[in-house]
Amino acid sequence: MEAHVASSPLVTARLRRRLSLEEAAALTSLDVDEIRSLEESRTYRFQTATDAIAATVVYASALGITDREARELAGLPVESVLERWSLRRWAIVLGFVAVVAAFMIFVLRPQLLPVEPPPAPAAPAATPTAAPLAERWEIQVDVYNGSRRGNAASSIANEVAGLAYRIGDVRNADRRTYTETSVYYPPGGEAIARRLAGELGVGVTALPGGDDPNRLVVIVGRS
Repeated sequence: MEAHVASSPLVTARLRRRLSLEEAAALTSLDVDEIRSLEESRTYRFQTATDAIAATVVYASALGITDREARELAGLPVESVLERWSLRRWAIVLGFVAVVAAFMIFVLRPQLLPVEPPPAPAAPAATPTAAPLAERWEIQVDVYNGSRRGNAASSIANEVAGLAYRIGDVRNADRRTYTETSVYYPPGGEAIARRLAGELGVGVTALPGGDDPNRLVVIVGRS
């Protein structure tokens, strides 16, 4: 069976039911790519965080996740049989709430609760002629995994998307031996690269060429 993110509660629930991605998609109005995006934490594939949460509720309902299972997936205390039966009329509502809470903890944290970035290095005093930096939504960021850590590129892409940048390609790099994570910039893009690097707490590296100063590349290394 295919490999999945070990911490995803939705993957755990689907595999308990011995369903493939295609079989799970057939139970919902979602397609295979949308279900894979939910299971692999790639929430930037949805237009908004609200759309991602709505898709999760639909998926959880289709899988028939119970209150007891939802609490287990969310890492919450599981009631005894007596307590579970005394609250049975709330099972469906609590099941949905618990699954959405688990999804927000494991998947949406970079977008809904972004980690406060470390302070950026002190910049030299701006001169009256210094041009303002481009808005973050005007900048495209490609994210490549240059390490052997699974889903490392998706994790950084979620964090970058939470900072309001536009996400481009998200995939593995040509080689997987990069030692450190860095923001790579083309000619004319050093200022915006340093801003993003400061927000992520990583370094910057100049590219030998490139014709779009508003397109950055983040390559994830081993550290």
